[in-house]
Amino acid sequence: MAKNASFDRARKAKQDEFYTQLTDIEREMRYFKQHFNGKTVLCNCDDPFESNFFKYFVLNFNRLGLKKLIATCYFSSPVAGQQLQYYENSDGQLAFSFGENCIEDENSKRPYKAIVTKVYDTTGDGGVDMVDVAELFKSGENELTELNGDGDFRSTECIELLKEADIVATNPPFSLFREYIATLMDYEKSFIIIGSTNAISMKEIFPLMQSDKMWLGAPFQSGNAYFYIPEGVDTSQYAKGVYDPETRRVKFRNCCWYTNLDFRLRHEKMILVKRYSPEEYPSYENLENSINVNKIVDIPCDFAGLMGVPITFMSQYNPEQFEILGLSREMTLPGKTGMSAEFVQDYFAQGGTAQISEGHPDLCYYDSDGKCVVPYRRVIIRNRNPEQPKER
Repeated sequence: MAKNASFDRARKAKQDEFYTQLTDIEREMRYFKQHFNGKTVLCNCDDPFESNFFKYFVLNFNRLGLKKLIATCYFSSPVAGQQLQYYENSDGQLAFSFGENCIEDENSKRPYKAIVTKVYDTTGDGGVDMVDVAELFKSGENELTELNGDGDFRSTECIELLKEADIVATNPPFSLFREYIATLMDYEKSFIIIGSTNAISMKEIFPLMQSDKMWLGAPFQSGNAYFYIPEGVDTSQYAKGVYDPETRRVKFRNCCWYTNLDFRLRHEKMILVKRYSPEEYPSYENLENSINVNKIVDIPCDFAGLMGVPITFMSQYNPEQFEILGLSREMTLPGKTGMSAEFVQDYFAQGGTAQISEGHPDLCYYDSDGKCVVPYRRVIIRNRNPEQPKER
């Protein structure tokens, strides 16, 4: 299986249980530290003591200057109750077990919310760890409360917590990404979350990115993201080299951070070294004043018209440097028409196999050898300040 198909396969199968590594969270959040001071952070797809998002924010609570940290546990999570169990004791009082005292019992898996307002060294060992956090729950200085429902982020009680939050940070269910983003937008929340790169082209997501209401965060290290998969989850769909059975980690190349928090990298100007030439940059047959660019590094510095670039361009998009006009298929573009009958005829005469016909909405072009090309989905951009072309 191709690595880039893993997230889509998981989404279609509604396999949502992928757990982010703490190191990846730490690397990303270093770009956003200035946003957290005095704020309430919500991790609404995160079981406290199981989720590395919760661990990151609770262990860095004072350093970030947080006002409050809220996390909610979803009842059906297969890792719920492995490190912390919330239950009613023999006296009818709510209590919980932590760490080695937990038992394998489905009845002990209860959805709950954790609210943290203070974090300090309770054991006197000179540092703060999850044992200190647990002690602060036991003493009642922080709040651990059972939820009425199942902990779904769409439930009424979880929406009330969302209203209270300033920033949301989590790894939401892949199969519910559209709905999750819509919820954040409805309540005008700041966020930094993980999703599939393919979500960029979703009809509900791309317009938000085009209008600068959300954008990509810093990329995962080396372009790879590793997620832990808990016991009991089917791993047969992953090819050798994608899933490691010893660590239960699966590797994805097509996932990224989505956010609407501003950060330095977003405003770094892309260095453009190539110059336009009609021989290297073929024009689209069905989009006026436009060229195809196969690689982001090959974006010409001196072309003033429209450019179709790979969707991975969004990871380097600088709103001061470029204007986004739309997607090659879904969006209405100036001067765009469907494929001509002549191009379709030539395409099939050359042995093409794509399902196209006259009027097909994808962009198309003839390369320098006269071959018909229908490139994969493109983002259509324009350079806001192109250099003057050199005299030829």
